[in-house]
Amino acid sequence: MKYLKHLFGTVLFVAVAGTSYGCNLKATEPMSTTLIAKSIVDKPAKQYVKIALLLDTSNSMDGLINQAKAQLWDIVNEFTHAKCGNDRSSRPSLQIALYEYGNDNLSSNEGYIRQVIGFSDDLDEISEKLFSLTTNGGEEYCGEVIQTSLKQLDWGKNADDLKMIFIAGNEPFTQGKLNYKDAAYNAKEKDVVVNTIFCGNYEQGISTMWKNGATITGGDYMAIDHNRQVVHIATPYDDVIIRLNSQLNNTYISYGSLGRQKKAMQSEQDNNAVAMEAAVAVKRSVSKSSRMYKNSQWDLVDAIEDDEEILSELKEEELPQELQGKSENEIKTYVDAKKAEREKIQKEIQELNAKREAYIAKNQKEETGELENALLSAIKAQASKKNYTWDK
Repeated sequence: MKYLKHLFGTVLFVAVAGTSYGCNLKATEPMSTTLIAKSIVDKPAKQYVKIALLLDTSNSMDGLINQAKAQLWDIVNEFTHAKCGNDRSSRPSLQIALYEYGNDNLSSNEGYIRQVIGFSDDLDEISEKLFSLTTNGGEEYCGEVIQTSLKQLDWGKNADDLKMIFIAGNEPFTQGKLNYKDAAYNAKEKDVVVNTIFCGNYEQGISTMWKNGATITGGDYMAIDHNRQVVHIATPYDDVIIRLNSQLNNTYISYGSLGRQKKAMQSEQDNNAVAMEAAVAVKRSVSKSSRMYKNSQWDLVDAIEDDEEILSELKEEELPQELQGKSENEIKTYVDAKKAEREKIQKEIQELNAKREAYIAKNQKEETGELENALLSAIKAQASKKNYTWDK
């Protein structure tokens, strides 16, 4: 489906790396010093954009899943530009959750629903989970999967957070014992906006209540051709960006119990992207050169940037072999060199990508389609209520 990227685009568009202040920066009356101090203390450390993707994985949805795999990264690249109000340094933190439903391989006792991954900011893991999805015919219970995501996920209580569900499928929205209206009203109570994507005819989606499911929460209804092929435009910059991505991987220093596993996952997701198409690998490489791609839990460069004290806390055996037996100063020097190398490569990728995007814009023979415009308009309209804006 050419347009699932728009589902993900919609889904991911409002997000990037963390901030210490909320996006909902409204004009207020002057406060006393005491009230100001209290508001600072009470303010959450971060503001979040929380997105739950609910994907139908029945037999008819192979196109939907394949396009999700193909389009994740160029959608992520769009979201590096989101910010809170007019403060360029204030960026919301993104968390994504993934559910599959309507698959016979899933438990009937659970309503043919499975949480694939809870809220996470680990882009490699999100990619890995997407590539793990397979399709098989089943019963598609839209109301139940919405309700399950509302109950299982930690949506938080911060009124400034942007909380959204995107559900995609092609069977009537009314299937299942749980009334979709009850689930929608529960979402509304939690300040969660439900957006529906019907894989089929627009009018059919309306008659099967997909539009109503979105309307109840103030969300948007869209219809897509989920089997339409994605058109990628090759550019003269693609091969260079892919080569730089290999160099970028060499700047990651794995540590701790997760290190080796996560570094292997990084390479595995590179390979998955290449297997889809070279253009997908390019888009993933661009994502890895942005602020969106952060791996403090297993990469020493990112970890030290977040907390320099981590070096004194790590045990010898938690370090990679090349750093074992080194002094703390020697390790820091090594990490600093890798950080500088990474930043240089990331800058090169970003500069090449700017030329790549200009080339694509010049050689694009057809419009991206009304769905993309509809999705981006919808997400921006919903995000604007939380005072989100974009750099470009």
